[in-house]
Order: sequence, then structure tokens, then C-alpha cells
Amino acid sequence: MNSLYIKNGKDINDQPLELLIENGKISRIAPQLKNVEADSVINLQGLSYVSAGWIDDHVHCYEKLSLYYDDPDLVGYRNGVTTVIDAGSTGADNIGDFYDLTQEKKTNVYAMINILRTGILAQDELGDMERLQFELMQQAVNDYPDFIIGLKARISKSVVVDNGIKPLVVAKEFQNKLKPRLPLMVHVGTNPPELSEIMDLLEADDIITHCFNGKTNGILTVDGDIKPFVQKGLTKGIIFDIGHGTESFNFKTAAVATDQQIYPQSLSTDIYHGNRENGPVYNMATCIEKMLVLGFDIKQVLPMITSVPAKNYHLDTKGTLAPGMDADVTIFNIENKSKTLEDSDGNTRQTNTVIEPIYSVVGGEAYLIGDKNGSL
Repeated sequence: MNSLYIKNGKDINDQPLELLIENGKISRIAPQLKNVEADSVINLQGLSYVSAGWIDDHVHCYEKLSLYYDDPDLVGYRNGVTTVIDAGSTGADNIGDFYDLTQEKKTNVYAMINILRTGILAQDELGDMERLQFELMQQAVNDYPDFIIGLKARISKSVVVDNGIKPLVVAKEFQNKLKPRLPLMVHVGTNPPELSEIMDLLEADDIITHCFNGKTNGILTVDGDIKPFVQKGLTKGIIFDIGHGTESFNFKTAAVATDQQIYPQSLSTDIYHGNRENGPVYNMATCIEKMLVLGFDIKQVLPMITSVPAKNYHLDTKGTLAPGMDADVTIFNIENKSKTLEDSDGNTRQTNTVIEPIYSVVGGEAYLIGDKNGSL
């Protein structure tokens, strides 16, 4: 039996919290545990917060690509993220190879399969509709049922070229006949197609990522108001995901939206090596800080990176601290430090609230963040 005792931690309400982890699962949880015997102990001395492991539901981490790629561990456990979901980097042709590579990683890795068989080999991947082949997608889902947990369609002008809304029509057809039916994430950006067309086609539990971009085809009118169709889409159950990325998060858009109670349900980074190394994304903690500077409370933000993505992608044993759940835990501090935050359009905000993850626990194995030698 492998066991870990997380001692003298606190929950997000600043109440005492302790965990006992055994054989990769949470076995006990209480303000204070008694009569504990464990192989390893992390004593937080009442200083650090303990949450369910952070889940980033939009990354690009298939290392063999040349456009958007990264190492899952560099965007994952080394930054407090215990689970990453790759958002359509690979399609039916290469998702098997991606799966094989992930088996060597410490971070939990899942994938959305691109509706295009080749994945993102080039920016204009949906310019050629001939590469949309359902039978190959269904076979891939059959082959990797525990790895492929969603579909991804990138529906913006640079990707679809002259095909407009047609690739999304096909994506919905694929989704509705796929067995099992999987969640669909849709990337939005420049037009055509229009954002209104996209939202008209989407259904409850479909996910729009890059929801707060600053582009003219976003949720704001030229006068800075929320476009009328946005609330209609949310009312029918479309899920809004941040998907920060290099070009897709704007402070003004986000501020106007939140002022009018247009809230994102999930927070993701759209991280890859470029915006991890050079910004403006850097890591999940920085994205949390940007939500806080908009006026969200940490109690509102944590579900966006734990229980909500777990629910959206049917990761039933993740996202919650409870006995029997996977032993994925993020331990972090909230520091009073000055920091400049930058959105995707070069706009800045100042904050004095800095999030610092200090441990990632993945499947019961604890990793001290910043220690490149591995586990405790």
C-alpha cells in the first residue's frame, strides 16, 4: 500500500483540512485526521490551500506537431495542473501515437479528437473538407475509449478558409452519430462564419472556447455592448470556456461580460510552448489571477478548473475532494505581491493577489513544484 498524509492544510474557506491518500485514491478527509499511518507526510503548517487537482480543459501538448505543441508535464503537474485535456491537436491519423507518448507522462492526459483526420498540421486544416471522415474517427474512439473524451472543431476564417459554417455542420453530424456521443468544443475567432451562426448550431452542453476574445466577431458590438444572441445561447445551455491563448482573452470584453452577468463556466489556458514561454498565458495560475482581477472570488474560480471540467467531460472520479475519488490534488498559496497581468491584446492590469502552486499530487504521487528531480 502506498499512502500519503496531507496534514495541516486548509480549504478555500480557510477551514482546516487534512487528507489521507491510499493506493491512488482519497481514503479519508476531515478537518483533522486521527490515528494516521502513512508512508509520506506533507505538513502544510496551516499555511497552504488544498484543492482538487486543477484540470486544464484546453491545451496543445502533442509534441510532434510543428504549429502548436508542448510537453504535457511542462503545462501540467509542474504548474499545479494535474489533468490536461488536449484540444484537438490530433485527429484519427495521429491520435494513437499521441496516446502512446502520454503513457510516459506524470500528468493525467486526455484528448479531444479533431474532426479532421490529420489534426492541426496547418492553420487552415478545415480548408479541405475531404479529410473529414467519420468512420476513421469512430474507429479511433473505439480504440482509445478512455483517452478520447471529446471532439474539437476550430471554426474561424483562418481555419475553415472558404468553407464557412459547413465544417461545423459536419462536426455536429459526427457528434450526433458517434458512439458514445462526446462533448464538442468549438474554437471561435475571426469571421466568416459569424459567431451568431455558430451559436445557432450549438446545443446544450456544447462548449465555446475563446469566449472573451477581443475580436470583432466576438460577443461585443462595436459600441461595447453584449450582442443580443449571446444570452440566448447561454440560456439554451451552451458552455462558455475562457481558452485564453495567444489571441483570445481581452480584459475589456471579460469586464463588460461579467458586469452583465455573462459568466464563463470553465477556465482554460489554450497553452502551448509559445505562449507558455513568452506569454501572455504562462500557466494556469496566471490565468486564475486574471479572473481575480476582474472581480471573481477564488471560491468562484476553483470550480472552473476542477468540478466543472470534470462534469463537462465525464471525468467522474476527478474534480472533487471526497473519499473514493482519484488522488489528484493541487496545493497552493495565495500571496500578497504586486504583479502586472497582460491580456492577449497587450492591455494590462495590476494585481496584488498572486497564486503560487507548491505541490501537485497525481494519482497519489506528490511532486514539489520547481523540483525537476520528480516526486518526494
